[in-house]
Amino acid sequence: MNAEPGPLSSIEAAQALLAAADYVAERRLATAVFLALRLGRPLFLEGEAGVGKTELAKALASSLGRNLIRLQCYEGLDVSSAVYEWNVQRQMVAIRLAEASGRAREGALERDLFSAEYLVKRPILRALESAVGAAAPVLLIDELDRADEPFEAYLLEVLSDFQVTIPELGAVRAAEPPIVVITSNRTREIHDAVKRRCLYHWVDYPSAERELEILERKAPGASQSLSREVVAFVQRLRTMDLYKAPGVAETIDWTRSLLLLDSLTLDPQAVSDTLGALLKYQDDLARLPRERIAALLEEGKARATA
Repeated sequence: MNAEPGPLSSIEAAQALLAAADYVAERRLATAVFLALRLGRPLFLEGEAGVGKTELAKALASSLGRNLIRLQCYEGLDVSSAVYEWNVQRQMVAIRLAEASGRAREGALERDLFSAEYLVKRPILRALESAVGAAAPVLLIDELDRADEPFEAYLLEVLSDFQVTIPELGAVRAAEPPIVVITSNRTREIHDAVKRRCLYHWVDYPSAERELEILERKAPGASQSLSREVVAFVQRLRTMDLYKAPGVAETIDWTRSLLLLDSLTLDPQAVSDTLGALLKYQDDLARLPRERIAALLEEGKARATA
């Protein structure tokens, strides 16, 4: 990891910070990152899948020299999986040993059983308890929209005060707040109470120019002409009525696939053979028979020469 720089002095410094980890950020996103870091506020990123929300958290951790702690959200996620739980098995062993030795004084044993020794720390608690002298980590709460609404309510204490309350131990507060990045694919709306505690940014599909720059960094083996053809084709697909338009991640995967097949340019056969790297639903693939692919490629060439 790179050595952590001093406090960011400008939006341009935030762009450079992300660029150091090969993340190409447009100015509005760099502004949101700059403000989140300077104000110490969580950053809430919303947008379609594959537009680079999770990658931004990874880029921040890499460029700042911080550990990345990732909480992947899912339906049914609860405190025991996200924050902490008690090691019941070890507690039962301790009870049996205390009973066998005759040291099972109820009050003292209960205090011992609910001490930090028997606490299993999950991602959020680990993010709040960074080691002494170590920089606080980047906490990525990924795809919050997959979790249930009660978990959102639990997050309010974390996002407001950077602390969690464990009934048996009291409040655990971060000595240095972690850098929090929350992502959502907007499969459902996140409650306003969560968003109010964050700086919000909608991450859109990139422009053709920015997507070209991303390919230069993520698929450097591709020629400029191939990269331009790829970006033009993908950008055209995003204007179609597809179930799921390809994201930046798919653009990168497709370009790398074409390189592995030694494709120097796009032709209907190459596109048809590798279309599964771009589109992930059969209905979308069915919309692009080889004849339609050929027509799209011709349209792209016409625009390029216009």
